[in-house]
Amino acid sequence: MKKKRKKILFVVNTLGRAGAETALMELLRRLDSQEYELFLYVIMGQGEMKGEIPSHVKLLNTRFNSQSVMTGKGKRAMTGTIAVAFIRNGRYLRKICCIARNFVSMKRKGKVWPEKLFWRMLSDGAVRFPVVFDLAVAYLEGASAYYVADHVKAKKKCAFIHIDYESAGYTREMDEGCWDSFEKIFTVSDEVKEHFLAVYPEHARKTDVFHNLIDQEMIKRRAQEKGGFEDSYSGIRLLTVGRLTWQKAYDIAIDAMKLLKDEGVKARWYVLGEGDKRRMLEKKIEAEGLEEDFLLPGAAKNPFPYYAQTDLYIHATRFEGKSIAIQEAQTLGCAVIASDQSGNREQIENGKDGILCPLTARGIADSIKELIGDEEKRKRIKNAASAKVTAQEEELKKLLEFLDGRQDDGEKRSTDYHTSIQ
Repeated sequence: MKKKRKKILFVVNTLGRAGAETALMELLRRLDSQEYELFLYVIMGQGEMKGEIPSHVKLLNTRFNSQSVMTGKGKRAMTGTIAVAFIRNGRYLRKICCIARNFVSMKRKGKVWPEKLFWRMLSDGAVRFPVVFDLAVAYLEGASAYYVADHVKAKKKCAFIHIDYESAGYTREMDEGCWDSFEKIFTVSDEVKEHFLAVYPEHARKTDVFHNLIDQEMIKRRAQEKGGFEDSYSGIRLLTVGRLTWQKAYDIAIDAMKLLKDEGVKARWYVLGEGDKRRMLEKKIEAEGLEEDFLLPGAAKNPFPYYAQTDLYIHATRFEGKSIAIQEAQTLGCAVIASDQSGNREQIENGKDGILCPLTARGIADSIKELIGDEEKRKRIKNAASAKVTAQEEELKKLLEFLDGRQDDGEKRSTDYHTSIQ
């Protein structure tokens, strides 16, 4: 008699080309389709990574827009999705009150996060399914966590935290107790765990670290494919891969590039990504006279040849969870310079497999000049970075042990448990 497969639902906000979504695709690829029946629901029903969903995963969205959420056309599609979510499932007064309450709370704290204003309304207005899943996984904070907590029927529920919770704009008021509904909460790094528990100390017993999964061999293989830099520039190439958002601190990076240019450093900085700050950044680049020095070529479907061809990889962000981009850069032997911020410092041993610098224009520029001028140090860092091996099977065990009931909160994991990994 054929063994009945356990049903696992993964929920994510969008499928845009970003670190968490990339890690999710790798996790889905590693789950054995002979053991588990896998489902994916995307709250916004949108994102350019739809084509990368593994064939054994059933997408529950009946309609899906493959436009990036960062493009003009994609943003217009999002507006329609928000309107539909407001109508679906009723409860209009609650939805309006949630948006208004979140706006007031953010305003009081000094920063309004537009995307987070609608997460609760989007979760309440998402499609609901009659299936009882064996496990429901909220793979991102915000709408997916609220949706799994409130509207999914499952024997077990767990959630993933990918960001510095204290810095990312979430509040206990906004969450409305959603984390109480999860039996397990995974954070992607020790620092992410620390910041989450600073907000929710009562959940310490059920919170554990689950490092992002990446396929290092695939990354190395794809780095050899055709692509990468197309200009004939002969100076030092600097590379950053990430969305054009406030979190990524490109405004400070532009100031650092200005210092480098004024001090006679021959370098060109490339940023692969799209985001809501593009227009602002383009204006700043023009104002500083850096049109030929700080380039925004857009997102790349395959960024790996760029990593392989660059001289220095720069990741100067305001905060992080655990950066997939840093992991990819180190896998390909890049000399990485990152801001000394939460998330980044957990991935870099300063001076050994990367450089940590202050998040200031001067700090970034000086670190770049240091590595440009010290070829031997740059080579040592590259070698140390490429030697790093990421954990894979041990991480996946944590999820499957939780699903199969082999681990209770606070107890030591079984060391002889054999997981179903392809």
